[in-house]
Amino acid sequence: MERLREILMERGASLVGYADLHEVWADVRHHLPRGISIAVALDPRIIAGIDKGPTRAYLQEYERVNGLLNDLATFTADYLHNLGYRAKAFQSSVAYVDPLTCAAPFQHKTVATRAGLGWIGKGALLITRLYGSAVRLSSVVTDAPLTVGWPMNHSHCGPCDACVRACPGGAIKGINWRVGMFREDLYDAHACRETALDLAGRVGVQRTICGVCINVCPWTQRYLQRGVERGETAAPVTTNEAAR
Repeated sequence: MERLREILMERGASLVGYADLHEVWADVRHHLPRGISIAVALDPRIIAGIDKGPTRAYLQEYERVNGLLNDLATFTADYLHNLGYRAKAFQSSVAYVDPLTCAAPFQHKTVATRAGLGWIGKGALLITRLYGSAVRLSSVVTDAPLTVGWPMNHSHCGPCDACVRACPGGAIKGINWRVGMFREDLYDAHACRETALDLAGRVGVQRTICGVCINVCPWTQRYLQRGVERGETAAPVTTNEAAR
């Protein structure tokens, strides 16, 4: 399936990983054993501008990347169907979020960590070595014979507390993630949502977006420094780091 990875990168993906999902509840993954995690990095110049909160430019970039990810997920499922495999695409934009848990039924971050693309940071976001947390995700589950990546089972954040100190809602508890933890152990999703709604509303954005913790993450800052210095948007990077 290396050709599929190459095609997705050519179409705009920044990272692509394959995951063994047997540890995920069967009904959540539609009884399909493997997953494809597709990541697209956000424009570093726009992420550099959300150090104090969301902007209209960030909303536009957020929606642009979501649209690209949805197209990539749909393409992937169709590609696998044409090869005779079962596949279901899960889009980046989520139509339903449980109001009690502030969570969606399917977690793209689970597929990404199982594929080895990154780990979960203290703010409950996926963190990648190349792009920090300045990525959006979509996923496809399938029965295609994929060569899966080494899963990430623990945090690489260490003692860093940049996101904890910067969070305008005080939602991040400062605990390092390990596989199997509940999201509530890491941060207060309701405090995050309420603060994000307030900050976005101040700039006329009717969405639940913030981005401060994305901006301040040292892994993101490394990406921003590379991108801003070059004046470039995110470009696909071919890597075999996640493959085994």
